[in-house]
Amino acid sequence: MEEQNGGSPPDIAGAGAVGARVQAANTGGHTHGRAPTGQLDSFIYLDHAATSPLHPEVLAAMQPYLTHAHGNASSLHRFGREARRAVEQAREQLAAWMGCDPSELVFTSGGTEADHSALCGLWLAAGRRGHIVTTMVEHHAVLHTCDFLERLGAQVTRVAPGKDGVVRAKDVLAAIRPDTVVVSVMWVNNELGSVEPVLDIAAAVRANHPHVRVHTDAVQGLAALRLNLHEAGVDAAAFSAHKVGGPKGVGALYIRRGTPWWPVLHGGSQERGRRAGTENVAGIVGFGAAIERLRRDWDRHEAHLLRVRDRFWAEISRIPGVRRNSPADAVPGILNVAFAGVRNDRLLMRLDLMGVAASAGSACTAGSLEPSHVLSACGQTPDEVREAVRFSFSDATAEDEVVEAAARVRAAVTTLRERTGA
Repeated sequence: MEEQNGGSPPDIAGAGAVGARVQAANTGGHTHGRAPTGQLDSFIYLDHAATSPLHPEVLAAMQPYLTHAHGNASSLHRFGREARRAVEQAREQLAAWMGCDPSELVFTSGGTEADHSALCGLWLAAGRRGHIVTTMVEHHAVLHTCDFLERLGAQVTRVAPGKDGVVRAKDVLAAIRPDTVVVSVMWVNNELGSVEPVLDIAAAVRANHPHVRVHTDAVQGLAALRLNLHEAGVDAAAFSAHKVGGPKGVGALYIRRGTPWWPVLHGGSQERGRRAGTENVAGIVGFGAAIERLRRDWDRHEAHLLRVRDRFWAEISRIPGVRRNSPADAVPGILNVAFAGVRNDRLLMRLDLMGVAASAGSACTAGSLEPSHVLSACGQTPDEVREAVRFSFSDATAEDEVVEAAARVRAAVTTLRERTGA
């Protein structure tokens, strides 16, 4: 593509370096939002919904379990007992923040496994038959699992959202049939940041369809909402550590006590027989540390996300032809926008050369150049979908960074429009 010409990225002095200094001040000299080694020092990372940088506190907590505390949590000797204590402490940290009992949490390899295990296990426990209700805006971890279950004989109804990406609770409830066994609705959409009516759906299902189990993909919700699983009334929920400053490769599955559910991974008795395989002790410890930090800093975290999101939108809203795809009440960590006449693949490449990392949607599909299924489900045209860009933030994002990033976005949009005559 022509945007790749011109050699190395320019050495743009700006808010990336400022943001790094701000983070250094907040973390005792460490930085955790910097560019990859060998790249632009002022690179600004605005793709936290894809993954957030590992926080220094989390790395410090993990370090012993990557080196000398190397025991297998299933071993009986002192190394194993030390690892087991660390795993159970992390389980307690998650449960205290999520509003559930530690015994209701199963550690997994990430959010995708948790979603897959929840849906397959609930459907299998219902007798390997039955109807599933989900939505058209789910993450592919849910949609592709439903496709798989259809091949095994399940019937699936996918409920359409409104233009804002939010499904209506009444539409989900209307899709329930006498043979429905599972309803799966995500808590926060990963592309738009829209909050789905999970609480209303769970309450109505429990009151009117007590035989139906409610699952929610809460991967994005963990960083954005103060969740309480027992109060929410859901039967199963999926989480991932790397969305909240934790490590990649570890997640958690919540299964409410008493919920009929079959494990789908076999070969060992780990996780009380619910998920076979040697526990990723260092990753689990990191997840616990990330949650503990989230608990400690929640009020500041929430206020910071709102401040940087609003500042960024205030800056880019001045660019002609911009439109906001995220609804007004979306969570503050995600902002999906589009620039009329500017294709997102070209814009993202240009921004990368200018030192800004963003995305066109889910990190699991963004590299495929396929149009967003979420925006398509919202009724946008193919051309509108191909103009959409997602910017996402965390507490590693400095306000000065988003001001500088907005200036680079304006410059990139202007350049691309001049080249294409848009």
